[in-house]
Amino acid sequence: MLTPLLIAAAVGYLLGSLPFGYLVARAKGVNIFEVGSKNPGATNVRRVLGSGPGNLVLALDAAKGAAAAFAPYGWRLMNGRNSSQFGSQEYGYFALAGVIGAILGHSFSCFTKFRGGKGVATGAGGFIVLFPPGAGVAFVVWALAVALTRYVSLASMLAAVSLPVSAYFLHRSALMVGVSAAVAVFVVIRHRANISRLLAGAESKLGQKNPHPPVT
Repeated sequence: MLTPLLIAAAVGYLLGSLPFGYLVARAKGVNIFEVGSKNPGATNVRRVLGSGPGNLVLALDAAKGAAAAFAPYGWRLMNGRNSSQFGSQEYGYFALAGVIGAILGHSFSCFTKFRGGKGVATGAGGFIVLFPPGAGVAFVVWALAVALTRYVSLASMLAAVSLPVSAYFLHRSALMVGVSAAVAVFVVIRHRANISRLLAGAESKLGQKNPHPPVT
């Protein structure tokens, strides 16, 4: 089963690597890697270019994760359920591999010299398919944290940490708990610069405009 797992991860990586944040900003004459936090994620795009482009990038980045999770199931459906040597449990493994690949692709895109975002939206899209109850809890945590603090970075980290907690208390498999915990650790590590700014009181809040003019 190793080869199909690697294929699923590779497909997920390529999907995740699609640099929508960079492309949307570039269409507006902005190199997103040179403005704001220099991150191609939806939050920085929104801060630099406004809610329209930011929301578009958010949706597209989430769609990458969802597509990576659904791709193995879609392949199975197209080829007939009875034509495969693998059962539904194995396809769950492939979907997990695809989401992990997509998060890594988004964060280290081969199309942008291995630069990328922090994997939050892409991971959210994947877990909506893989673990809808956990994704729902994570969204509530994110929304409450944003409402109370206005810090998207803090809300994103708390939402990510809620995933393995939900998986554990909702009696999901040890694999789901482990993978969601690894994703949470990865998201927190990717936010290390934000953590430093939060501790220093210098982190930007939701709705705060980028103080630096766009570089075209």
